[in-house]
Amino acid sequence: MKPAARSDRQRGFTLIELLVAIAILAVIAVLSWRGLDSIMRSREAISRSMEDERVLAQLFDQMRADARQAATDDQAGTAAVAIGNGELRIVRLLFAQDSAPRLQVVRYRLDNGRILRLASPPIATQGQLRSALRGGAEGWSEVSLIGGVSAMRMRLFVPQVGWTRSMADVDATIAKSMNNLKIPGLNAAPLLRAATGLEVTLRAPQVSAPLTRVLLIGE
Repeated sequence: MKPAARSDRQRGFTLIELLVAIAILAVIAVLSWRGLDSIMRSREAISRSMEDERVLAQLFDQMRADARQAATDDQAGTAAVAIGNGELRIVRLLFAQDSAPRLQVVRYRLDNGRILRLASPPIATQGQLRSALRGGAEGWSEVSLIGGVSAMRMRLFVPQVGWTRSMADVDATIAKSMNNLKIPGLNAAPLLRAATGLEVTLRAPQVSAPLTRVLLIGE
């Protein structure tokens, strides 16, 4: 009796095996896509966070520069740095090449979630200064520095008082210094700066906690 002839042809995949293989490949593809999507989302979030940090750094750098160049209260004829009604106002010195420094009034204002920096033209006379302090005059420049800000709060450091949000403390210090100048022997002394420090706190949805910076005035 002859043994049964063995088939030389290789056994192929069954339909069930093909379906299982396709299903496995589909699962791998979905997992790979989700992983890639997660990486892309994380990358976009990191990019947005870095951009927010860059813009915030530029904002505080500009505020620091304005505070550092603040005029004296004597030069401004009033408090050189004032806060109130959600606005920061600085009378600063503006330096130009080959000319004497002039005064400039700068305002930081929160408007519909944006912090605006408004700057007056260079000021040459007391009349122009009084007009600029009232918010008048033409030729003001306006720059939007950052958006998405929900609140901006400020405090001033008055050496005789400490941190305060009240301009009455600043004005009282200036008045006291002016009275001291009337005392014989003290009238040659310079008028001391009433506020020497500025604290700015911002709240924004893109950051988890309030951002606070302390700036020196007229350093």
